[in-house]
Amino acid sequence: MTISTGDKVPDVDVFLMGDEGPQKVRSGELLGSGRVVLFAVPGAFTPGCSKIHLPGFVEGASELKGKGVDKVVCTAVNDAWVMQAWGEDQGVGDDIVMMGDGSGDFAEAMGLVMDGSGFGLGSRSKRYAAILEDGVVKNLAVDDSGVDLSSCSNVLSML
Repeated sequence: MTISTGDKVPDVDVFLMGDEGPQKVRSGELLGSGRVVLFAVPGAFTPGCSKIHLPGFVEGASELKGKGVDKVVCTAVNDAWVMQAWGEDQGVGDDIVMMGDGSGDFAEAMGLVMDGSGFGLGSRSKRYAAILEDGVVKNLAVDDSGVDLSSCSNVLSML
C-alpha cells in the first residue's frame, strides 16, 4: 500500500556513508524529526536524475532551508558507496543527505516501487518528493513520468 498524507514514514534499515564505510541507520530516526524534504529517484547517475532532479535540489537547497526545511534527503535503490559517489559528482556537499536503499526495503515500505526491468534496472523507487514534519507525511508528489511534480520548484511551491 502506498504511503499517504498523514502517515508516519516507515522505519527500516537504510545506509549513509560514514568515515569508515556504510553506516546502518533507521529511516525513522533519520527522517523523524523536524521538517524534512525527502525526494527519491529511480537511480543514481541516470540521465533524468543527474541532469534535472538532483541538480534542482542542489540549486534550491538554500531556498528550501530559508522556508524552514531542516534537512533535505535524497534516496535511491542504490548502495551507500554509489550514493556517496553520485553526491560528490553532483556537488551536494552538506546540503543534501544521500540515503542508500540498496535492497529497496525503504521503497517497498513506502509502497513506491517501480519495475525498471525493461530498462535493465530491476526494482527501483518511483520518482517522488515528500514533505515530512516530525516523521509524518504532509505532502507527497509522485511523478509517473518526467520530473515535474517531484521537482524542487514544485516542492518550494508546497511549502
